[in-house]
Amino acid sequence: MPAPHAAPAAEVLRAQRSSGNGLSQAEAAARLRRYGRNTLPESRPPGAVRLFLRQFASPLIYVLAFAALVSLFIHDPSDAAFIAAVLLVNAVIGTVQEYSAQRAATALRQLVVTRSRVLREGEIHEVDSRELVPGDILFLESGDRVAADARLLTAHDLEVDESLLTGESQPVFKDADRVLEADSALGDRVNMVFAGTLVNRGRGRAVVVATAMATELGRIAADVLGKPLTRAPLLVRMEQFTRRVAVLVAVAAVLLAAVAAARGMPFDEIFMLAVALAVSAIPEGLPVALTVALAISMRRMARRNVIVRRLVAVEALGSCTCIATDKTGTLTVNQLTARRILLPGREPWEVTGSSREPDGSIIVPQGALSEGDMVLLERLCQAAVLANEGLIARRDHGWVRQGDAVDVALLLMARKAGVVQSELLTAWPVIATIPFESERLFSASLNRVEDGQQAFVKGALERLLPMCSTMAASDGPVVLDAALVEAQAQALAEQGYRVIALAAGSLTLKAGEVFSEEHLRGLTLLGLVGLIDPLRPEARAAVVDCRRAGIRVVMVTGDHPATAWAIARELELAEDPEQLLTGPRLKQAVEEAALDRLVARARVFARVEPAQKLDIVRSLQRNGHFVAVSGDGANDAPALKAAEVGVAMGRNGTDVARETADIVLSDDNFASIVAGVEEGRIAYANVRKVIFLLISTGAAEILLFVLALLAALPLPLLAVQLLWLNLVTNGIQDVALAFEPAEGDELRRPPRSPREPIFDRLMVKRVLLSALVMGGLTFVLYQWLLQQGFSLDEARNGTLMLMVLFENVHVFNSRSESRSLLRHSPLRNPLLLFGTAAAQLVHIGAMYTPWLSEVLRIQPISLEHWLQLLLPAASLLLVMELEKFLRARRRDR
Repeated sequence: MPAPHAAPAAEVLRAQRSSGNGLSQAEAAARLRRYGRNTLPESRPPGAVRLFLRQFASPLIYVLAFAALVSLFIHDPSDAAFIAAVLLVNAVIGTVQEYSAQRAATALRQLVVTRSRVLREGEIHEVDSRELVPGDILFLESGDRVAADARLLTAHDLEVDESLLTGESQPVFKDADRVLEADSALGDRVNMVFAGTLVNRGRGRAVVVATAMATELGRIAADVLGKPLTRAPLLVRMEQFTRRVAVLVAVAAVLLAAVAAARGMPFDEIFMLAVALAVSAIPEGLPVALTVALAISMRRMARRNVIVRRLVAVEALGSCTCIATDKTGTLTVNQLTARRILLPGREPWEVTGSSREPDGSIIVPQGALSEGDMVLLERLCQAAVLANEGLIARRDHGWVRQGDAVDVALLLMARKAGVVQSELLTAWPVIATIPFESERLFSASLNRVEDGQQAFVKGALERLLPMCSTMAASDGPVVLDAALVEAQAQALAEQGYRVIALAAGSLTLKAGEVFSEEHLRGLTLLGLVGLIDPLRPEARAAVVDCRRAGIRVVMVTGDHPATAWAIARELELAEDPEQLLTGPRLKQAVEEAALDRLVARARVFARVEPAQKLDIVRSLQRNGHFVAVSGDGANDAPALKAAEVGVAMGRNGTDVARETADIVLSDDNFASIVAGVEEGRIAYANVRKVIFLLISTGAAEILLFVLALLAALPLPLLAVQLLWLNLVTNGIQDVALAFEPAEGDELRRPPRSPREPIFDRLMVKRVLLSALVMGGLTFVLYQWLLQQGFSLDEARNGTLMLMVLFENVHVFNSRSESRSLLRHSPLRNPLLLFGTAAAQLVHIGAMYTPWLSEVLRIQPISLEHWLQLLLPAASLLLVMELEKFLRARRRDR
């Protein structure tokens, strides 16, 4: 049936070939085979073979592969074997890491599998929601997440939160008896429930009309999945960097080969020179170290409740300059809480404690509750728990809460004041009730008390004021001052509170009478309660961290502007009312330039529709921001896809949002996003450290070769020795360097520009300085050894040992671009300390291993010679420490 909302419930039931007893088990199984499982579309993850082959799709890998082919061409399989080995290791590590990320995402999806209650063969069964089929009779009650699109058959006070689908923050009251127009908007289909939405209160029964891809949620997912992803910044920077390295290697090889040819060097030696240059210049260990650095950060982020679905998203989150975040559940705890009690004509009282347990107390301005205050408070709390359809109870595993969020919040407030619902109901049993309805905006309970009958009412102030003639006061009820109470309520509302009024009064229900609204006259207004979804305790500090880190935080919500503004003020997110921008005002900006000007000034976006969130993200990007977006609903999926980093909620988010996002928060907490930013910055810093180590040693090797060529000396190192130097000894250290912990000031640095190259001016200066020291001193040693009559193999042996020592020393220079080595304890990264020692021991061991020493053409050296070589190697520490000191002095001026 194309439009089930446009047909009576009985007709829809017949069209689905179902009945009031539901489907038979056999028919349900047959339909499951016909329609398939009720699951959202997922991007099919690539298999292990495809993941393995994908690791070779990199320009840097292409250059290395070409170097291996050249080695084979000149009949030197040793170099080719070393290069092939590093390519294989990189591919295996990359495959393992990406596969583990896929498994983490799959495990997360398994955690959020829902179950549904259906009627089959006249009996209620609880089934996996993935096994729902069209025609199933679905039972719904408060707290259920709807698992399929369904036409309501019955609805009793059914209120559904459709914000995850439509973006509308206000819940929708459902009416099973309504028959609508076929072209009714999705948000107006009050006789339908939709997959992904949440039942706030009430009960209902519905026949399933669509599952999986046929649902409204499935259509949104189909629109989002499969679209091209925004490229992560690290991939862009690495490709730019690799292209530059490849060009420099090609130019250098051509120039030096031309010089060598002019000097009459044989053709095979020219090829050997080209291979040696390629091995020197190309950071063979970079792919492995990059993958390891990101994988380490991924695991660190998982420990901080941030699950990474795509490895490169680790650094991408660290690159963001703007975070566009939801309010509900991310900045706030997503739990309405009573925070203010306002007696008529009195100053507000504060309610402390959490929103999930009845811990806390009532704090009054004068410091202590008087005897009269306690009577008024008890009376107000009695009304709060008796005119209440919720339940809180202590169980073995903690507190259980059932019912509407307002009812639960009032029950918790009353418990903090010592009023317990179950005890009060025992003392004052219920005679009759008036349940809450959206049209009514209040609920009431008639109870038998010691001296007769009393009515207790809870609801909207505008509905309760006409029922009241008096208001509570310390000396007894006084004449109601409606204007005074309305002003108090308005003041609470302007602070972002949801205001609930409470009243009570004596009445006598005659025999045969039905308790109704007409009986609610001459009541006493007991007071007002201000409820709010409070901030998470760590949210304000997280926003401060973002501000210190130079990251702009904007709040995007569908809530009322007053509520959004109150939260923003409490977060210190905004101060000027001009920084609040509403959805209707955004609509007035027809041109992109006008929209960009509005968005550039705004910090809070309220009453925003789903499509507008995508417009906001694109506008922020046009304004030069690198954007991370958080979202939980299906309507957030386009914005999550468009952003450089999409962050989905793991607890309360939809499958579509999680499938679209790059990162999933397992605790739905804004502070976890900030933790991810910090880890991303640590990852990028570690990548820079590894690059600096590899490029500076490579540049030193090139300088050594250039100087030797200009001096008409033989090649100072063979290609196989360079491979050993770069892949084995240095390879151990660069991987260990990827494990560097935080330096401590990651969130005190401004964000990088998205256009900043990875090989920036500072790195160029430091590379040139360190390469000049290493390459220059090594050439001096090589030339001196030849002049002293040492053989060519002996000179190369000493040269290789000095380069190994330089690398052992230089790795400690690489630990920080600004912090002195003396302030950076080596024990903070024991793997690097032991890795450096291991690299030296591996090289010394190779000298004493017959077959390996023959391949490398090296031989043992005495301890005296080793100590003599250590002295010039240690000079590099002094030079780089001096550079840091002078740079710090210039910066402080």
